[in-house]
This record gives sequence, structure tokens and C-alpha cells, in this order.
Amino acid sequence: MPHRTLAPVFAGLRVGLHVLFCGLLALVVVRVLVTNGSLVALVLAVVLGLVYLSGLVVARTRRRAWGIVWIVALTLVWAALVWLVPEAAYLVFPLFFLYLHLLPRGVGPIAVVLITALTIVAFAVHGGLSVGGVVGPIVGAGVALLIGLGYSALEKRAAEREALMAELLATRDRLAAAEREQGTLAERSRLARELHDTVAQGLSSIQMLLHAAERADATGPGIVHVRLARQTAADGLAETRRFIRELAPPSLDRGLASALERLAAGWGSREGVEVDLDLDAEVSLPMDAQTALLRIAQGALANVGQHARAHRVGILLASVQEGVRLTVTDDGMGFDIERAESTASATDSFGLRAMRERVDQLDGRIQVDSAPRAGTTLTVTLPVGAS
Repeated sequence: MPHRTLAPVFAGLRVGLHVLFCGLLALVVVRVLVTNGSLVALVLAVVLGLVYLSGLVVARTRRRAWGIVWIVALTLVWAALVWLVPEAAYLVFPLFFLYLHLLPRGVGPIAVVLITALTIVAFAVHGGLSVGGVVGPIVGAGVALLIGLGYSALEKRAAEREALMAELLATRDRLAAAEREQGTLAERSRLARELHDTVAQGLSSIQMLLHAAERADATGPGIVHVRLARQTAADGLAETRRFIRELAPPSLDRGLASALERLAAGWGSREGVEVDLDLDAEVSLPMDAQTALLRIAQGALANVGQHARAHRVGILLASVQEGVRLTVTDDGMGFDIERAESTASATDSFGLRAMRERVDQLDGRIQVDSAPRAGTTLTVTLPVGAS
């Protein structure tokens, strides 16, 4: 259940409303017993209290229709009581809040106005028309309307804060999952590199040496064992390479350039944007660096699709003197970089920070060039030995 910071406030308001109603009803009962002792008025007061208590059961159903039926029944009993006991008119004040809370937004204020008029008429019937009998109900109705508006605004604000808190918690969970996934991918990439550089290379060397020994003495007494050893090494090498392929990220199994091609083709068809590719298939980077560049390209294309309104996007992957460079350009709307980075709520600010963090972890450099209505260019440079 989500934590509601304003729940104690709402609970206090409800308890206060219940106490007010019960206190005023007790005043009516005392008035009836002290003055005329009317049995009908006493019965109506008891029925009014029972109907009010039944609202606790209605509240648990959480059905607006039952709530409306309940408030109508409560009003009818109160209206009958107020014609017998003038002090029952004071109960109209808690009724105001019930109307504003239970009835639809446009109906609640109208009900308050009508019940105020009924209260004024009841005062006039019992004691004649007076300034107090007119001003009192009107002032009470005005105060109730103001408090009701404040309560509605407070409840709306609380709902917005709950939604924001739920979104923040969900974002935190997604970030934690992304960090775990990134850590898993990094570890898988490290294991793949270790297997490739040690076991696979060793088995390949053993296979080559045994093949040379087989050629050197093809009729020797131990040639059967040499051939068996060479075949065993070949099988082990094939199995090791299978492990390496499984450990490497699936999207990078055919290299970074191929992964970028598939990414651009899928994104371009979905967004209806033309993508120009200039990819160097000979680029060589460790698996974690390739994964980082692929994720950065995905993030850049996502930003273009969400914000840029671009017609053309270019992706360049090339070997440069500093290492490997990935450039993503678009001819879209562009943005003010300083404002995006200084405004915590900017939609692409977090994306830029995440990209910078990836690049910093690999000792690379990232540069973003953009201006309003001038497109955007994202350039990432990683050293060849990035790991």
C-alpha cells in the first residue's frame, strides 16, 4: 500500500466532522428532552443518528451510487427533524461537507445552496425572519464551500504526490534492474574475453601443433593418438567458441557495425525516418565498450524519436587516431544544451548524464552540439583499449 503523507490530515478532518455531527445531534436530543419532550422529534433524532452511522457501512462499499442514496436519506430525515426542532438546523454545517465530498463536482455546490435556503426558511418558520437567521446559514455555507475547495485541492495534490512517488519508486527499480543487467553483461563480456584470450587460444595452438606433428610423421606408431588428440582439441575449441558466443550480448554476436545496422533499420522503419549509415566493419573494441556504444546509439535514437522531429539521421562509426568514434546526427528541432543540463526535470537531461557516465567508465570523451532548430550531433570517442 503506498505511503500517504497527508493521510493523517484527511483522517483528522473526517474525525472532526464525525465529532461535530454527533455533538450537534446530542444538542438536539437535549433540547427535545428539556423543552417539549416530543416523541416524534426524539424518534427522528435517533433515526438520524442511525442513518448517519450506516454511512460507515456505505463507505466500505466504495460505491458512489450508495453514497448518494445515503446522503439523500440523511437529508430527508434531517429536513423532517428541522421542522420540529429549530436547533436541528445547526446540523446543516456538517451536511455541507458531506454534499461537497459525496456528490458530483457540479451538484455538490448546488445542493449546498438549496439546503442553505431550506435552513433559512426553517429559521423563519420557527422564529420569524431575522438577520441572524439569514446571515448565519449563508456564512456557514460560504465557509464550507471554501474549506471544501481547499480539501479538494489538498486531496488532488496528495494524489499527484502519490503518483510521483510511485513513479520515482518504479524508476528506482528500473535503474537498479538496469545496473544489475549492465553488471551481468560486463561480467559475461569479461568471461568471454578471458575464454577467448586463454582457453580458445591455447586449444587453437594445441590443434595447430598436433596437426604439424601429424604431417611430420604420418606413419608413426603413435599417429592414431595424435589424430585423436587433435580431434579432441578441435572439439574443445568449437565448444569454447560456443560458450564465447553465448556469453557475448546477442545483438553484438556479429560485431558492433552489424548491430548498429540492425538497430538503425528497426528504428528507422518504426519512426519513418531515413537513416544514413557510414560504419567501419573493421572497428575492434572489447565487448563492454561495444555494448556501451550500442546502448548510447539506442539512447540517442530514442531521444531523436521522442523530441527531435527529425527527417534524417546519420550514424558514423569510424577508427580515428584517438580510438573509435561514434557520431549520431539529426536535422531535428535541437535544444539548448545549457538549459537541458541545468534543469533537473529536462526530459533528455538524465539520458545525457547516463551517456556521460558510460563514457567516463571507459575513459572516453562525449560531446553534444546542438541549438534550437539547428539539429543535434552526439560524438563519442573511446580509446581502442577501453575496457
